[in-house]
Amino acid sequence: MTNERIGVLGGTFDPIHLGHMVVASEVCAALALDRVILVPAHRQPFKDSTGHASPAQRIAMCRLAVEGDDRLEVSDVDIARGGLTYSVDTLTDLAAEHPGAELFFIAGADAVSRLSEWREPARLMQLATFVGVRRKGSPIPALTPPHLVVETPEVGVSSTEVRRRRRTGEPVRYLVPDPVAAYIAQHALYLGGPDA
Repeated sequence: MTNERIGVLGGTFDPIHLGHMVVASEVCAALALDRVILVPAHRQPFKDSTGHASPAQRIAMCRLAVEGDDRLEVSDVDIARGGLTYSVDTLTDLAAEHPGAELFFIAGADAVSRLSEWREPARLMQLATFVGVRRKGSPIPALTPPHLVVETPEVGVSSTEVRRRRRTGEPVRYLVPDPVAAYIAQHALYLGGPDA
């Protein structure tokens, strides 16, 4: 379909948690997007994958998380490509898959403020409008147009915290979607390894 407005939310999603879901939902509503595509990374530069879920498990958890929400979907474009994941590769592939769509790349406002440091920033800005997400009440970083800023409610959860809680035997229910919590338990994920 052409002329679609599609949000793109990339990340390791190890695991996906309610904070990710809130960001996707809030940006979708605030910018009147047709949908948001979650794109789990195969490997991201600067992240160690020791003791974490496999790419296939992260895709499975993302798919479970978005079930029943027609505004959200999951793409395996980065995992299928393999290797390190750079945003320019993700956006190039998604632009080819969705010709005519207007892409909105969703990231933390602090990351978007450093877009000039990313790989191929000029190409990135040709491929998508960048949406900086910030928690309500936090300072607004200096973003120049065509970047947008969307405020989201603060959700005090992180993937690192979910993994830590699993390792120490604490519950993760209400931090991740229920089907994701069940998947984590069923597959005995995050019971060992580093806290990174």
